[in-house]
Amino acid sequence: MSKDSNLKVLLNGLFKENPTFVLILGMCPTLATTSSAINGLSMGLATTFVLLGSNVVISLLKNIIPDNVRIPAYVVVIATFVTVVEMSMQAYVPALYESLGLFIPLIVVNCIVLGRAEAFAAKNNVFRSALDGLGMGLGFSMALTMLGTVREILGTGKVFGFTLYPDKYGMLLFVLAPGAFIALGFLIAIMNKLKKA
Repeated sequence: MSKDSNLKVLLNGLFKENPTFVLILGMCPTLATTSSAINGLSMGLATTFVLLGSNVVISLLKNIIPDNVRIPAYVVVIATFVTVVEMSMQAYVPALYESLGLFIPLIVVNCIVLGRAEAFAAKNNVFRSALDGLGMGLGFSMALTMLGTVREILGTGKVFGFTLYPDKYGMLLFVLAPGAFIALGFLIAIMNKLKKA
């Protein structure tokens, strides 16, 4: 495979097939964990680790796993990486783990992770599978961070702990669930406009 082909696989998840803005996948963690930029970034990076690790292992085992137990085997591999992320967060960043809570274990059933395992890792070599996992994960991280940043700025006047304006001028709507839908809709519209330009 050429360098250009490998670069295309890596960049695919960032722009052309961004899991959030283009494929509209993984909406549960996208809407639930992006009340702040740090939460969005953290959830994105946790998912990136799982995508990268599971894609590599599934690519390595693709010729060993029988077809009739393919999906359960993928889920076990993904669950292993999710457990590593969950236990690491509990040990090293407990406040962040408390903030993300239930959504860390739910990475196991995130359709982005299982979809990439089935659609890409099971059909490609280890290097390309790693690039795909990294690209999709970084695209997901970028989208969650952008959404979290917009919601946090509009809702509280802060971003990554820095105060931009007093929180009394913030719009509570953007901190709550409806604000996630509104902000996501506008971000998707902006991305579509930029793609057409």
